[in-house]
Amino acid sequence: MLKSNATSCSNAPILKERGQREVFCGLTSIIWLHRKMQDAFFLVVGSRTCAHLLQSAAGVMIFAEPRFGTAILEETDLAGLADAQQELDREVERLLSRRPDIRQLFLVGSCPSEVIKLDLAKAAQRLSQLYAPSVRVLNFTGSGIETTFTQGEDECLASMVPVLNESGQKQLLVIGALPDVVEDQMRNLLSAMGINDVAVLPATSAKHAVTVGKNTIFVATQPFLGETHSALERRGARHLPAPFPFGAEGTTAWLNVIATEFGISNERFEQVVSAPRARARKAISQASEVLSGKSVFFFPDSQLEIPLARFLVAECGMTAIEIGAPFIHKGLVGPDLDLIPEGPVISEGQDVDLQLDRVLKARPDLTVCGLGLANPLEAKGLTTKWAIELVFTPVHFYEQAGDLAGLFSRPLRRRAALCREAAA
Repeated sequence: MLKSNATSCSNAPILKERGQREVFCGLTSIIWLHRKMQDAFFLVVGSRTCAHLLQSAAGVMIFAEPRFGTAILEETDLAGLADAQQELDREVERLLSRRPDIRQLFLVGSCPSEVIKLDLAKAAQRLSQLYAPSVRVLNFTGSGIETTFTQGEDECLASMVPVLNESGQKQLLVIGALPDVVEDQMRNLLSAMGINDVAVLPATSAKHAVTVGKNTIFVATQPFLGETHSALERRGARHLPAPFPFGAEGTTAWLNVIATEFGISNERFEQVVSAPRARARKAISQASEVLSGKSVFFFPDSQLEIPLARFLVAECGMTAIEIGAPFIHKGLVGPDLDLIPEGPVISEGQDVDLQLDRVLKARPDLTVCGLGLANPLEAKGLTTKWAIELVFTPVHFYEQAGDLAGLFSRPLRRRAALCREAAA
């Protein structure tokens, strides 16, 4: 079991940078959210650039009919020559008449709609009343002005919390979108311990009603859900702080916090976790041989950086030089900071030029960064890992622990192979 370090990063000074940053906008999160929520549609109110971004990110074939789209803001909308609210109403009517399977419709703000101050909250309220009860219309922003890469999911889930039905019974609410196979693994582990009243936000369908109240205990699987965390606390729910379930020990610590809250005995807990934890430890050791003793540097991208750094340091034997995150919510990532030994720079936000100077000076063995920085850093002789892959790949809980370690070890193995070829 992981133990807090006497001298950890929990009270380390945070280097706060506010400058040019290199991140995706929050619209990207629609790609995994629309796969998770099977009866939802995400209508981005934006430009053709927004549409191209989503199509490129999703790799959509022209014959496919995905559950996201873009209501294009034309020049007449941007110039105020057309009533954008009427135009939006017409697009929504066309969409819902063509897609009667939609039960949840999200109006998603973008940079253009934010700039012209289009009131999507008012539109969502009006349309929700118009199409009730068959369709629930909500809104959130994925604008690059307002959000970074993973914050789109946070904004989406936070928009759902105020309309959740009230519940007075004690229940566990798990927040964060997980691939279905990973969610099933999580539910099986909790069920084996005797915890069966488990809800997940977001649910796969609106018919799987998620409730919340003063006896709701919630725990996060993703560290970027700060707004959702606050929205749930406003509804009276109580948060269980825990390390995030990355790796064998992170998963065990996460499950143990829940088991303790629900009065599960140590004997039963060990019966449930001992076998999968042993498999995960073995898989990690095999995948991470090349990681032990190596250094890692995190650029801010997904907000997964602090829990992932904890995994690499505590379970893979790496040394962190700098751990950068777009935002640091200590209520969520505090337990992981407690487990990282003092030493690395902890940075929040970004001034990309200054951070590039630091990484080139430090020359870490592995640099985790966004797509836009990877090739330039590779050209400077650094080995990089794309941060975006850590969001789109199943990495949570025991059965994915070896794959998670492998995502970090593969770039180092590739670099070593290339060096051998060059030497030959």
